[in-house]
Amino acid sequence: MRKIIFLTLGVLLSYALSGCYSFTGASIPPTVKTYSVQFFENRAPLVDPTLSQKFTEGLKDRISRQSPLGLTRSIGDVNFEGTIIGYRVEPVSFTSEGTTGAAEQNRLTITVQVKCTNTKDEKQSFEQSFSQFENFPKGQNLASVQQQLNQTIIDKLTTDIYNRAFSNW
Repeated sequence: MRKIIFLTLGVLLSYALSGCYSFTGASIPPTVKTYSVQFFENRAPLVDPTLSQKFTEGLKDRISRQSPLGLTRSIGDVNFEGTIIGYRVEPVSFTSEGTTGAAEQNRLTITVQVKCTNTKDEKQSFEQSFSQFENFPKGQNLASVQQQLNQTIIDKLTTDIYNRAFSNW
């Protein structure tokens, strides 16, 4: 009799936890079925005209690949909205060549402000800014490496946002 009770409890416990965890480290409650991503407008002083679309699609793609959630055009169980608030290039390391010195590397930094609303569990909602960067050598101008850097930074940002929303990191 005691064995049957433990076996029943084990089955019930594994069933209860089956929708909560995945191999990606995400903990998505079974009640959350859909997500939505609103268009992230670019309000940074320096604007790349394709960045908003690429970032918005990158976030949709990240969630689609790493979760069982379905994308919806209306407001999902978890909704992401926000703006791109920073896009800047600045020198990060210098050499002492000549009398004035020169930049050895430049850094492209992108910052986004994200509001995540979880309609199933309000405690999982957040509003936070995320920043990521990539360095590039002084010999390259931004235009020649911009698209590659943008994609790398978008990948990092969407990973951070996904982990914050679904892994609570």
